[in-house]
Amino acid sequence: MIRGFAAALLAMLVGAAAAHARDISYSGALVQGGLVIASAPGAQSATVDGRAVTVAPDGTFVFGIHAEAKPEARLIVRYGDGFEEMHTLPVKRQIWKVERVDGLPPAMVNPPPAVQARIARENALIASARRDQAPETWFAGGFAWPVVGRISGVFGSRRILNGQPMSPHWGLDIAMPTGTPVVAPAPARVTLAESDLYYTGGTIILDHGYGVTSTYAHLSNVGVKVGQIVQLGEQIGAVGATGRVTGAHLHWTVNWFDVRIDPALVVAPAP
Repeated sequence: MIRGFAAALLAMLVGAAAAHARDISYSGALVQGGLVIASAPGAQSATVDGRAVTVAPDGTFVFGIHAEAKPEARLIVRYGDGFEEMHTLPVKRQIWKVERVDGLPPAMVNPPPAVQARIARENALIASARRDQAPETWFAGGFAWPVVGRISGVFGSRRILNGQPMSPHWGLDIAMPTGTPVVAPAPARVTLAESDLYYTGGTIILDHGYGVTSTYAHLSNVGVKVGQIVQLGEQIGAVGATGRVTGAHLHWTVNWFDVRIDPALVVAPAP
């Protein structure tokens, strides 16, 4: 009789837990370098691997997956009625390409000491622009290509310049002639618009909300100003060869705060 009561109690508890379980939908790529958009109606807060994420009133939130993330991510969602639920998300591993470039001028591999202070100031400026967090969920509508052309550099590639290992390439390079229009891939607020940074030359950063930003580098023309709101498809600048480059192209990066995202994973295949 005791066994029967215990079995009935266990069945009741399992049934109650199932009744309280909440549905969460995901879009995006559960892969190293991926950006994931989730919808959990009724959710008030969430954490991913202990890091807090902002949840919109309708339960929408977004998070990035580090390029060297572990095979699993732990998502905890808390709801307005006090219910809390933990999800273990599988993360697919990426195999990064290795690119070797030889014959570069030494200053392109190791900047001279005279410009180190300038580089530090500009890196701080970029980091500040990426810390902004617009309250709009502009990212949720998806992204289009800012320019369509030949892909000349891929995200995550390990670059060896003149035989010297360098930092990974954290963007997507699209080779097009100087002057080719570059458009906003999604609605955003401009948080940085600089015409002459040491590494990236003409540079624009767009804030798509909730920590999602995108950066456009080596531009020949910067056609927007800080604080300006831009819409999907609106021209923001033009492809160029400014900064530290060997030819005209757009260097496009996507971030979730300080987490680097593969731009190729947030858009449909290029036409």
